[in-house]
Amino acid sequence: LFRSIKLNRSRLTDKIRDLYGDDLAKEYIRQLECHELYKHDETSIFPYCVAITMYPMLLDGLKNMGGISAPPKHLRSFCGIFVNMVFTIAAQFAGAVATPEFLLYFDYFCRKEWGNDYYLHYDKIVETSVSKERTIKDVILDYFQNIVYYLNQPAAARNFQSVFWNISYFDSFYFKGVFGEFYFPDGTAPQWESLDALQRLFMKWFNKERTREVLTFPVETMNILWDPETKEYKDQEMADFTAEMWAEGHSFFLYNSDSADALSSCCRLKNKIESNVFSYTL
Repeated sequence: LFRSIKLNRSRLTDKIRDLYGDDLAKEYIRQLECHELYKHDETSIFPYCVAITMYPMLLDGLKNMGGISAPPKHLRSFCGIFVNMVFTIAAQFAGAVATPEFLLYFDYFCRKEWGNDYYLHYDKIVETSVSKERTIKDVILDYFQNIVYYLNQPAAARNFQSVFWNISYFDSFYFKGVFGEFYFPDGTAPQWESLDALQRLFMKWFNKERTREVLTFPVETMNILWDPETKEYKDQEMADFTAEMWAEGHSFFLYNSDSADALSSCCRLKNKIESNVFSYTL
């Protein structure tokens, strides 16, 4: 680690000297030695956190990132490519990789697999083998488990730490504000009813799974709209479910907003959607 810090300090000093001259390069070293800058930031010279859209993955798979995976066509291939995509991006950043659309895309492939009303038929048997039968819910929970446990494994490219992975939940008004004019490559639109059911299923499952294993990721953020005039949440049903989850011991962030023009995609970061604005929410 000490060797890595020395190497990164040398790289940054040389770059500052090339861009701005020797005086500023020396000032950089002085500020480090006087603790005006934090040297722990020198453990990596990658950018910190990033929030991504997964749409290019639906068009080109991972080929534009140097991979060989084609665009996913089924739920199984989506889950596999998603894990590889997160690891690939996380190797290029020192901080979190936020995938706010994760459950939206998961729901899209569930609907392609079993129809738009699949969430009303969780108990339908869809796989049969010699030893057992599996329902739609069984299959979904197995994929949840695979993705979450894979992404909580240590990664060599991150000094044997797991990737830092964030996801988002939405109430119905936030969903409409962010995805109201969104279309998948096949021309279909997202569906709130099935996404709502899938979000609730994941939250219930993940809360219970954490009683079995220490699972740090994903870090979760619930995004809810409130009315500045009435001081009430617009989607009271989702607000009640949020309270229910906290009452059951779940641990996640809540982002309140009076307009769906921003996403909280990390523990303490807010990104504007309509303008290129970064806000440190602490």
